[in-house]
Amino acid sequence: MPLGTLDRRPPSFFKQETPAFVRLLVCFALAVFLMVADTRFQVTQPLRAVVAAALYPLQESVLKPVRAVQSSTAYVRSLEDAHAAQAQAEQRLMAQTLRAAQAEALLDENTRLRELLGLRARLTTTTQAAEVLYDTADPYTRRVTIDKGSLQGISAGSPVMDAHGVLGQVTRAYPFTSEVSLVIDQDMVIPVMNLRTGSRAIAYGNPALLADGALELRFVQNDADVQVGDMLTTNGIDGIYPPGLPVAEVIQVERRSDSAFLRIHARPQAHLRGLRHVMVLAPLTRPDEPVGQAPAPQDAASGNPVPPAGSTQAGNGTPPPAATARTAPAAAAARTAPAAPAGAR
Repeated sequence: MPLGTLDRRPPSFFKQETPAFVRLLVCFALAVFLMVADTRFQVTQPLRAVVAAALYPLQESVLKPVRAVQSSTAYVRSLEDAHAAQAQAEQRLMAQTLRAAQAEALLDENTRLRELLGLRARLTTTTQAAEVLYDTADPYTRRVTIDKGSLQGISAGSPVMDAHGVLGQVTRAYPFTSEVSLVIDQDMVIPVMNLRTGSRAIAYGNPALLADGALELRFVQNDADVQVGDMLTTNGIDGIYPPGLPVAEVIQVERRSDSAFLRIHARPQAHLRGLRHVMVLAPLTRPDEPVGQAPAPQDAASGNPVPPAGSTQAGNGTPPPAATARTAPAAAAARTAPAAPAGAR
């Protein structure tokens, strides 16, 4: 190698490369200086404002799709939450309504049972509480079925009451249930007494009167003292109903010129709608004949019952002895009612 080609000059100090550690220290010091200056003197605030203003449109255009997606997601989530909250509120409302209905039903039942207990304390005859199962399906009668039958001591002819008055009478007794004819049934007849005047009459059931049926007093003379508001009670002459039980209240008294009898309508005191609990009374005397059966004809001379044609005692051909059973309320009432002249009905 030629000697003239070698550069014998020493390297310049400034041309030497700065060590990496020194550069790191310089950058660190510069960063600390800028942070302190920006914090204390707000040196970069104008520059930051200019950059933010310049980049704001770009930032908004980039964030719009993101915000749209977030809004849609939040809307869908809010709808789901609202539907869930509504379903829970409806369930709570239904549960509260059910509990309120049950509480009201229990309160009503408790009130009726207390009234029946008070009625039992006032009665002197044997009583038995029963629950109404259903109304009979026959559209031409007014009857209900109770949950007590002959196995519980219920017999045909037993009076039935609620806490307000006479409800009807047991017409059929089965082993576990019994059928009760209401006082407004067309086959029901009850001897009653006017509590104000003490006069007696016969009350017939008439389901066609008023909206829910009523009682009708027949064969009462035109000059009888009967007023609207008079209270009718049982008089006890039938041997079935104890005397003094409230039956009905007179609501209409009509005097007709073409008839010798008054037209009297009375509203039953018992609550015939919504029956739930009733009280079955033991009859004063148990009838052996069905309700409504006419009494046996009597001999005018001796007063003994006349046996049916062809009936004899077993083996000797003599008539059977006089019957000792009391007749039903309808038969007893029929004996006490005055005879109606022809064309009075």
